[in-house]
Amino acid sequence: MKTKKNILDWKLLQDVCDIINRMYILGWDERNGGNVSYLLDEKELSEYIDVNHVIRTYPLNFDASEAKGKYFLATGTGKYFRNTKKDPETNLGIFRVSEDGKMAELVWGYKDGGVSTSETYAHLMCHIERLKVDPNHRIVIHCHPTCTLALTHILPNDEKEFTKTLWRVMTEGIVVFPEGVGVLPWMQSGTYEIGYATAEKMKDRRLVVWGLHGIYGVGESIDEAFGLIETVEKSADVYLRYHQFEEINTISDENLRGIAKFYGKTPREGYLD
Repeated sequence: MKTKKNILDWKLLQDVCDIINRMYILGWDERNGGNVSYLLDEKELSEYIDVNHVIRTYPLNFDASEAKGKYFLATGTGKYFRNTKKDPETNLGIFRVSEDGKMAELVWGYKDGGVSTSETYAHLMCHIERLKVDPNHRIVIHCHPTCTLALTHILPNDEKEFTKTLWRVMTEGIVVFPEGVGVLPWMQSGTYEIGYATAEKMKDRRLVVWGLHGIYGVGESIDEAFGLIETVEKSADVYLRYHQFEEINTISDENLRGIAKFYGKTPREGYLD
């Protein structure tokens, strides 16, 4: 039998730990806030662990059958991001969705008896919807970036206004997220309802803001998903620094249209006058 590689040497796992640690340092994931999940390739995963060895199972509490047989690396519920890099096997886990879609079959991690994030509803539903529009989709990140969170206190829950506020702050906005940002009003976290609402918006977006809470970002790589959130947060930060003053200069709709054309991007329909 071929010897398995040490999973702690897996670059994918190390990259996830690095980004999680980076978000903690940025102040986006206080205490046990935030969560990350990564859709894994079974063949690649098999180089590191025996995927047929199920350590234990736990209920998903909803029908995840559209993701049956898929493997996910996910942060654990109640886990602190600041501890993940120094102890991945306790703070992270890898599970497979059972054939009936009702159970998580743990194949690695959560060694202290833990389970996946309390936002597993939202993560799995987002993965399911994003795979329908992007077969290369892999990552879901949820965090609490400070300035983005602050912006939800002063802007209405209007997706067009929220998006254009971010676009007008700096040139990169419309280039990075031309499809705009989805916005949800405050909802109880950890529920099926907020997970479903988030996934619905992810059908044609890669970013969804949770009012008075945080943001979800998705991507084909962890760098892409993190970069989306990072760009929103930078825009929100700049806006908060100047919005109380009289604005002399801004990026007009004509400018935004020109930027999008130059970079080959298609702005969300109806957002530019």
